Amino acid sequence: MPGPDILFVLTQGITRGWKAGVVFAAGLCTGLIAHVTAVSLGVSVLLMSSPTAFLALKFAGAAYLLYLAVKAFRARRENPFRLEEGKAFSGKLYRKGILMNLLNPKVILFFLAFFPQFVAPDAARPVLQMLLLGLIFMVQAFVIFSLVAVLAGRLARPLMSHPRIALWVHVVEAFIYAAIGVSILFV
Repeated sequence: MPGPDILFVLTQGITRGWKAGVVFAAGLCTGLIAHVTAVSLGVSVLLMSSPTAFLALKFAGAAYLLYLAVKAFRARRENPFRLEEGKAFSGKLYRKGILMNLLNPKVILFFLAFFPQFVAPDAARPVLQMLLLGLIFMVQAFVIFSLVAVLAGRLARPLMSHPRIALWVHVVEAFIYAAIGVSILFV
């Protein structure tokens, strides 16, 4: 099953074109910088040890995704390929990617559970080792996300020119946001 990030990139590539998907992927990967740094410095352990802080993060992430679901559903009749383009539009998508990544508690859990397994216990500089692993992870994630965005954009363009198909794609986009938003509550 694809993870939430890949589904978001796929959705952006389908509904707004490959360039939007790549910009969104760049935002998601930029958000990873905060997670990698937090795990490397032990800050995430503090967050996880505070049930109140973790619960607040879960609710904020779920609320944001549900907000995006409502917004996507309300925009279901718009022609997605006629959206505003340029620096302002790209900046908005980029910031959306960062925010979605930062508010996703599953990412913190992933890095807490996954990264320490690959750090040598006797390493002289485990923080640097974790930062390097994080950088490698971010680069590979960006490459994969970008490939998915390009493929989705190329395949979806002919389909999205049909208003009825475009309508259903937007409904599915709203459903994906809502489903992932609700699933975050059960982390």
